[in-house]
Amino acid sequence: MIIGGFAAQAQAQSNVTIYGLVDAGIVGERGGAAGSVTKVTSGIGGQSRLGFRGTEDLGNGLSAIFQLEAGFKADDGTIDSAGTLFNRQAFVGLKSKEAGQLTIGRQYTPLYLAQSQVADPFGAGYAGSIKNLFPSAGANTRASNALVYSTPTVEGFSGDVLYSLGEQAGSATAGRQFGLGLNYAQGPLNARLVYNNKNNDTAAVGATPAKLQDTGRNTMFAINYDFQVVKAFFAFSADKGVNSAQIPVANAYGYTVAPKPSLDSNDVLIGATVPVGNGSIMASYIRKNDKTVNNQDADQWALGYLYSLSKRTGVYLAYAKIKNKNGAGYTVGNNNEAGSGDKAFNVGFRHAF
Repeated sequence: MIIGGFAAQAQAQSNVTIYGLVDAGIVGERGGAAGSVTKVTSGIGGQSRLGFRGTEDLGNGLSAIFQLEAGFKADDGTIDSAGTLFNRQAFVGLKSKEAGQLTIGRQYTPLYLAQSQVADPFGAGYAGSIKNLFPSAGANTRASNALVYSTPTVEGFSGDVLYSLGEQAGSATAGRQFGLGLNYAQGPLNARLVYNNKNNDTAAVGATPAKLQDTGRNTMFAINYDFQVVKAFFAFSADKGVNSAQIPVANAYGYTVAPKPSLDSNDVLIGATVPVGNGSIMASYIRKNDKTVNNQDADQWALGYLYSLSKRTGVYLAYAKIKNKNGAGYTVGNNNEAGSGDKAFNVGFRHAF
């Protein structure tokens, strides 16, 4: 009773919402150097999380906002990322109906939001995740020390700008990152054009000299259109420079010569979701074209089904297979794990609150 009363009081005073997702199931992976792997795991379709978001009306259309979100593993109860608490999101800012929104902290990049919200029928989760081949690793997903400005929406159009400080002593540019997004969403059409630029330099530390590297640059166009009987998806990404197309697992297949991350590649996705009964079928084809002399291309086919038991609870089944070429080393993972082989299946359930 005391806890419930306190929660109600906090809700009334500061408009704080507690939310979360618990996602767990069985994953089977095949084809990697580790052999056949079958396990209970967490965050297959979407990472299990506990979050707090709040807003305070400051008057004249201006509000103070914040969000704190921690990832955890439902299979064993541990924190998703050791040494951190709110590893998924942690920001505070101001929101104006007329001027837009400015937030500061750890936040999603425009690139990843376009991948997960617009480009991928699997929503960046399950075995068919866009993250298996598109550039989504590390800072491409979230950026720490970031300032993000989002414009108001006008006639369906909006924009986002992200700038993340590298915060390396002795250098104003090492490790910094910026991203841009132009968005359109109206009726059945949803489209985004985004750009991400990550500085890969490291500043000098003591006797260790500075390391200068090429930047990683990603430009992506994503679009989906809801025809009611089917929702169609398309995405194209151009990736250039160091860390523009990371390999999630360094050498998953135990090659004598480990796969090399591409410094110049294109990615294409074609996909669809089809409503069937109380659920929907998810399907996609992704191709990575490595344009370097290594020519380490890869193709992925994926199929899944998400069945809704209610608005907040669902069960799912998914399968994907990657064909690596010329020593490429991409793996079939899911939303929270990179995977260990070239094929995987998932079965599980999720509950949002």
